[in-house]
Amino acid sequence: MKKLVAIIVAMGLLGAGAYAALMNSRSGQDFLLEQAIQTQVAAALKPYDFVGLEVMVCGSSSPLPDPTRAQACIMVRAGDQMFLIDSGSGSNTVLQANGAPYQLMRGLLLTHFHSDHISGIGDMNLASWVAGRPEPMLVIGPQGVEKVVAGYNMAFELDRGYRTLHHGENLMPAALGVIQARTIEPGVIHNAGGLKITAFEVDHSPIKPAFGYRFDYLGRSVVVSGDTVVSKGLERAATDADLLLTDALSHKLIHSLARAATLAGADKRAQVLRDVLDYHVDTRNLDGLAARSNIRQVALYHLVPPTRNAIMEKIFTRDIATNVVMTHDGMRFWLPANSDEIRVN
Repeated sequence: MKKLVAIIVAMGLLGAGAYAALMNSRSGQDFLLEQAIQTQVAAALKPYDFVGLEVMVCGSSSPLPDPTRAQACIMVRAGDQMFLIDSGSGSNTVLQANGAPYQLMRGLLLTHFHSDHISGIGDMNLASWVAGRPEPMLVIGPQGVEKVVAGYNMAFELDRGYRTLHHGENLMPAALGVIQARTIEPGVIHNAGGLKITAFEVDHSPIKPAFGYRFDYLGRSVVVSGDTVVSKGLERAATDADLLLTDALSHKLIHSLARAATLAGADKRAQVLRDVLDYHVDTRNLDGLAARSNIRQVALYHLVPPTRNAIMEKIFTRDIATNVVMTHDGMRFWLPANSDEIRVN
């Protein structure tokens, strides 16, 4: 036994020595770089054989700052169709780091026009343009989406010209850099390739209209709430859903932050914090929502406030008896077709 241990230790030391030699030589560095790049490319080109709904959290934070989380964004993929719901700051970085199939992008669905839901649109347009999106990026949302898209097109007009001038019309066709807008009303907004998307109105007063979205595909269903309080509209849309991704607010944590701001003399910040208490899903109301709508799995995103440590996470969820998932950026949910299974990684 001692001899075997000695052999294993010796092999480990030899391996560590060989790795150190590679790391400290130009040829070794080049070899390791090429191996890493080839591995990443091979993974990206691996055939996609999953049948069902794939969901990725590409932004789990709210306007309250958190350096470890991007702002609101959810990706939903159904076969060769990929949709994004909202595009907050940093969400494009999360998507690219996790190999999002931008070339399959069919649309960016906006829930409403708060800055933390639209501030990443320019980056999203560029990334999907470079990835080979075959049509102009389509931004879909409530009344007002045309104004948002027109603003982005104006702001990025010079940048679009630079990209095409530098890379050429064949690689970066100018027409594909111009964002398109589509205004929608509540109801079915997409029904193709087996995927049905339904927009529904939520209560994010005084912001009106504000939408959530439901995805139905091969016997599976995912609902993304956007920003809202628990409302009849949300309850109806989430009925019998496999997965609800909902924004969530911890009453206790926000009160504590507001009280600390007051004590520090930051009265304006304290008032802003108190103002958000009545237009997000209070975690104390989640059990009733899950029960009334018969939701199989609830996942929390757009966290108000973002949780920075284990204590904050425990406080955030301590009033919830329902089985919930606290999401983080890059988290994926897999819902295989015509089953009850939900895998999370």
